[in-house]
Amino acid sequence: QPSSSKKVVEKEYIIIQTEEELKELADKLETIGEFTLDTETTSVSPMQAELVGLSFAYEMNKAYYIPVGHKTGDELLLNNKYQNLSWEMCKTFLKPILENPSIKKIGQNIKYDWIILENAGIELKGISFDTMLASYLLNPTTPHNLDRLAMQHLQHKMISYKELFPAKTKEKNIANISIDRVGEYAAEDADITHQLYHYFIPQLKEHNLTNLFENIELPLVEVLKDIERAGIALDVDLLKQLSETMSEELKQFTKDIYEIAERQFNINSPKQLAEILFDKLKLRIVKKTKTGARSTNEAVLQELAEEHQLPKLILEYRSLMKLKSTYVDALPQLINSKTGRIHTSFNQAITSTGRLSSSNPNLQNIPIRTEQGRQIRKAFITEKENWYILDADYSQIELRVMAHLSQDEEFINSFRCGEDIHTRTASLIYDIPLEEVSREQRRNAKMVNFGIIYGISSYGLASRLNIGNNEAKLIIKGYFDKYDGVKKYMDNIILKAQKDGYVKTLYNRILYLPDINSPNRNIRQATERIAINAPIQGTAADLIKIAMINLHNAIKEQKLRTNMILQVHDELVFEVPEEELEIIKQLVREKMECAGEEILSVPIVIDMGIGKNWLEAH
Repeated sequence: QPSSSKKVVEKEYIIIQTEEELKELADKLETIGEFTLDTETTSVSPMQAELVGLSFAYEMNKAYYIPVGHKTGDELLLNNKYQNLSWEMCKTFLKPILENPSIKKIGQNIKYDWIILENAGIELKGISFDTMLASYLLNPTTPHNLDRLAMQHLQHKMISYKELFPAKTKEKNIANISIDRVGEYAAEDADITHQLYHYFIPQLKEHNLTNLFENIELPLVEVLKDIERAGIALDVDLLKQLSETMSEELKQFTKDIYEIAERQFNINSPKQLAEILFDKLKLRIVKKTKTGARSTNEAVLQELAEEHQLPKLILEYRSLMKLKSTYVDALPQLINSKTGRIHTSFNQAITSTGRLSSSNPNLQNIPIRTEQGRQIRKAFITEKENWYILDADYSQIELRVMAHLSQDEEFINSFRCGEDIHTRTASLIYDIPLEEVSREQRRNAKMVNFGIIYGISSYGLASRLNIGNNEAKLIIKGYFDKYDGVKKYMDNIILKAQKDGYVKTLYNRILYLPDINSPNRNIRQATERIAINAPIQGTAADLIKIAMINLHNAIKEQKLRTNMILQVHDELVFEVPEEELEIIKQLVREKMECAGEEILSVPIVIDMGIGKNWLEAH
């Protein structure tokens, strides 16, 4: 009798080795009508990866692994008693089941497996659950990788990816690891995902998240899968020219910096830069790092740039350097050799507010306000003749959501009348007629409008507008006097967050705020700003997701050739053949502007442009 009270669960993980076993598994998967699947591949980038094996589970503590792409014999690092099955044979048995929409498929980050299988000739249908997305909705601020979910919810420690490889090897390709070892690891992935699926279903129901999960997050997976597979074409020659121009500009910056510093030094070394700024030029020390070194970070340099030319030049140098290395030089290296395009990955389970993020490469951070950033956008093209880029973005979507949430009459009426909200705000704050508002007053009002959404302080506004703190206080007071509904919303949402410990979007997306009652004033105030903004930003994120789903479905239903190729927060980018332009313009306007009509009390408006590249279309 074991002394431990913990029950040891017997696991049965089976490696499929014959056509007969494969057929038997396929029959079982078809009969049962619902199963979990997982793929093992050679790369984390789905558009580059080769399929190594598949695992399936349909009951607790039992799973199957089908090896299809392992290296065998002498090439193998470890002894192996198993062999691969031919992918063509596997397809014969698995394709009808995987492509049957009435058989339910469950996965962990199933978008990845979907892309892998589609590239291998199988169009997955019947996706019914994704454990990563379920975890994300239940608590968006924690990581959602399988190892962590297994430990947190099932108290189970999984075989880690690192453990697959011998200790002293540099080997990182799973195809070189023995089938029995990978079989256990892969089968466990499918088994644990299946167990988590049963754990999460009642959790989503209990927290009233089933609707958000089934009608927004899950249908979005297919949309993102198609965007990622479509990819985007690049003008490599233009990027090459840009790189050369930027190199020349950086040389000039370096020369100017050395001239002001009166000596040469390593501009990229914080230590050497600190010596120049604080010892040689005797500029004031703004802050120190944790190790006691004098900080030369961006915020410090921005503050010092008002007092001396050198910090300003360093900032411009750094900004140009970053653009060159992150985009201009890096993007051509990321072109997929099979497709000739770049394929970003959209992350659906990272940001706390529900916004999508993009990685490898990150295409959401290309600055539009700088000339260099605009030139980079110019490199995103359609390489097909008579095709165009169409760009549509929501106009002031977060302010419109704020108008609805606050139910401020002045705000709502302004949007309903189609007025320019920044001019209207300036007219109210400065107490002057609309037609007398100057460009500077409108600019200030715009800063206030967007600043208020993010809970801006008078100090923050003063530094942004380059005015005194008292003047900033008066502007904010004037704003709240005229938009008293906004003030009430902000006060009420903070009180509600303090009581509940979370805030929600209009679509019931939850963000927990454990620090909302923190005794530390700075932490508490930062959390209050999140409480004000998260329902606004999160609702805007939900709205564009709904628009993306509706557009994707309409394009498919009408059998159009148009591709949605990018999402950047409030902006959607399409690649459109000339003969579909009019249809798509109408569809995009209709689906984007109607996304929130059942829920918002103000109209949504989009701006749309068309061009031969992304810059022209924006």
